Amino acid sequence: MIRFLRYLFLAVLGLCLVAVASANRQIVTLRLLPEELDSFVGIGWSAEVPLFIAIFAGVVGGLAIGFVWEWLREAKHRAAASQHKREASRLEREVDRLKAEKSGPEDEVLALLEGKGAAR
Repeated sequence: MIRFLRYLFLAVLGLCLVAVASANRQIVTLRLLPEELDSFVGIGWSAEVPLFIAIFAGVVGGLAIGFVWEWLREAKHRAAASQHKREASRLEREVDRLKAEKSGPEDEVLALLEGKGAAR
């Protein structure tokens, strides 16, 4: 059922994207800088593309910037999780070592005091 809903959502999303693309086929000029600043700086890059490509490129660019921003923002959380994982591993090794020491040979005097010694 979930797989069907996922495919249905992707189909509706695809239809919406096709509708936006077909409604915005006009050619637009994308410039790196305004014309006045182009002549002053000397960088006159421009491209003529359909409007829907400019729209989709803006959406993809915004998503990419958002993903990178979020990845950088969460770096401290990833570092803390890694540190906690190392600490937990160290503590597990210490517990295993202490268990191994405890299950080793017991002191004979302590065994006698606890009543675990040989019968008289």
